[in-house]
Amino acid sequence: MTAIASTAIPALRAALAVAGLALLAACGAPKTHYPPAAQAQEQQRAAEAAPAAEADPSATHQRLIEQMQREGLWYASLAHIDALEQRVGASSAVLRLRGDALRQTGQAAASRKAYEALIKAPDATDAAAGLHGLGLLAGAEGDFARAAQWMEQARQRTPTDPRLLGDLGYAHLRAGQIEGARVPLMQAAQLRPADARLQMNLAAWMLVKGDEAQASRILDAAGANAATREAVAQTARLAQQARAGATAPAPTAAVAAAAAAGAGDASLALRSSAWQEARRVHIGVRRSDDATP
Repeated sequence: MTAIASTAIPALRAALAVAGLALLAACGAPKTHYPPAAQAQEQQRAAEAAPAAEADPSATHQRLIEQMQREGLWYASLAHIDALEQRVGASSAVLRLRGDALRQTGQAAASRKAYEALIKAPDATDAAAGLHGLGLLAGAEGDFARAAQWMEQARQRTPTDPRLLGDLGYAHLRAGQIEGARVPLMQAAQLRPADARLQMNLAAWMLVKGDEAQASRILDAAGANAATREAVAQTARLAQQARAGATAPAPTAAVAAAAAAGAGDASLALRSSAWQEARRVHIGVRRSDDATP
């Protein structure tokens, strides 16, 4: 196991040297200036004014929404999703965008409805996105065992998605299902070795297994600061508590455990791409160009 994980470290170090990585981007404070989104809107207007042969306005509009969501502009994206749906209907792409935006803006019931519609899509990738979304909702409620069940169904449809595998492994970890976490975490780390968030998940798993030396090597290669290391250690402690605790913990047990440990909010909560920032916990790894919220 140690030898396998070590192969990911040189690739991770090289990627950090070229572009840098971010485990998390803090999104707690409201934004007042959005140059990337404004530029994307300008591009959309230009594309829609061009001849139809040069651009598909609907596709351009969808790319604009995706860019907004990458920038964390979830509320703005909802307005554009409404406009896009008026143009193309409730397509799978619209349902996926809407489900994610509703989840990120605290509208869990409406988000669940969108994801439940998406899992009926004939395309396996779309259905997997809906199942993944339902898992993220369950994880946000602290029900990591249920989150793992949804994500396992998603994995059966898209078995090579590293972000899904990372989330699946993390859900298993937080549910106390330590052995269940091993394979998806290793797969995610090897499929995308330059993604620091996936490496942090793996480091947390190694801490739970008692391999502190290997966990430390991964953290060193990622350039993790003290706050990052403490967040990873906190996840390992929560996983150990879940493994040693009740066989069927209440959905809020993980959040309560984090508060009891002195974190205030749960320091790490399940999200797309595995990690979600608590508003008062900032993780200090450099930003990656391919990081998504």
